[in-house]
Amino acid sequence: MCQPVNDVRLDFYRPEYDEVLYRFHLPEEEARFTSLPSHLIQEAVRDKNQHPVVILQGKNPVGFFVLHSGDRVKAYTDNPRALLLASLSIDATSQGKGYGKSGMVLMRGFVRQHFPECNEVVLAVNHKNIPAQQLYKRAGFVDTGRRKIGTIGEQYILSCNI
Repeated sequence: MCQPVNDVRLDFYRPEYDEVLYRFHLPEEEARFTSLPSHLIQEAVRDKNQHPVVILQGKNPVGFFVLHSGDRVKAYTDNPRALLLASLSIDATSQGKGYGKSGMVLMRGFVRQHFPECNEVVLAVNHKNIPAQQLYKRAGFVDTGRRKIGTIGEQYILSCNI
């Protein structure tokens, strides 16, 4: 398991992060696999089963993902105590610095603190998205062997025990 990069932490989304989050950009090859924060924030704020999380380096947002509770999780696991992690993105200017990996490592403690009833986090990653698969596995996720067909092909279902 990797050690988090210095000065990286997680925080629930707050409007004060909007200026940076709405400027996030992804390389074209990554944009097809995930969504930008600007496309997710408004719905996530309105839906009590969506919990948007910001990856911060110091005070600067460098990444974003959403933890889902509720019925959407049932498509990925039978565990009623699981959360679904979706839409991880790291801004293009911050990629390659270990922030994604650190964010995923820190996610376990964040979930323990804020969702004490949770004992598993699941996610779906496209079979063609090899860099994301490697990131998740280095952060402690394991392939469950389950598969799901998404809008752009087969997705592997990964799980991380909390």
